[in-house]
Amino acid sequence: MNIQSFYLLATAVGFSTLMACNGSDEQPKENNNDTTQSPAGAEAPEKTIKLAPLTEASPEFPGAALTIKEVKTEMAGNDSVKVTLNYDVKNYELKKQTAATTAGECNNSKDGQHIHFILDNKPYTALYNPTHTFTVPVNSKHYVMSFLSRSYHESLKNKEAGVLLHFSVDQKGVYKKLDNPATPMVFYSRPKGDYVGNDTKNVLLDFYVYNTTLAAEGHKVKATINGNTFVVDSWKPQFIQNAPMGAMKVKLELVDKDGNAVAGENTSIERDVQLAQSEPVR
Repeated sequence: MNIQSFYLLATAVGFSTLMACNGSDEQPKENNNDTTQSPAGAEAPEKTIKLAPLTEASPEFPGAALTIKEVKTEMAGNDSVKVTLNYDVKNYELKKQTAATTAGECNNSKDGQHIHFILDNKPYTALYNPTHTFTVPVNSKHYVMSFLSRSYHESLKNKEAGVLLHFSVDQKGVYKKLDNPATPMVFYSRPKGDYVGNDTKNVLLDFYVYNTTLAAEGHKVKATINGNTFVVDSWKPQFIQNAPMGAMKVKLELVDKDGNAVAGENTSIERDVQLAQSEPVR
């Protein structure tokens, strides 16, 4: 082969190689993106509301007891009566922070342990001192459920830590203690009010049962939360989780072993609370 032929052959081979390389650039590149991901801007699927146990058992307070040692009344105008309750608290320190992991996992009172005062199954008042004054109409009958509470609003469930007062006042404001019914009752405690930020992650569900115990083959509490129904057959606090922001409607009903509503006073209560990621809540 002469030199001229060699150069012609080399040129032809080089041109063929160049064309082959250029052709490979036209092949599709490998797609490393996960095609199962949601499109940009798509909303994540909404989680279902659930009830979950507390991370750890709450500390017990053996011997803690609450009693009403004195009831005083006086007229407040012509149609109302001012009632003052003085409590006796034993083996329990009001205003102290409860030493528990739960205190950092849900809404916790900066003012510490307290008494839940519940008048006629309405939203409770937190008492940090063992006395409370409230007003009721003349010629009326009422229930006051009071119990000791941990700083994160979970009730103490030993019998001595709660007391029920059934009473009436007449036209002149005279107080009369009435017999407590023997029928089963449930008093609503938590959730209550507004929850903001981290407090919305674990919303405490708690209540106080009276004249009964909860069991799989006995009385239960049916909790309906934003239309989701849960049947609770053990008197233990639980966290409401995955609740959406906005209004949350909670209904508690005392039911029998067959799921039928229990008749009587203080057996069904509804409450609305608000959840928000940040202020303002509304």
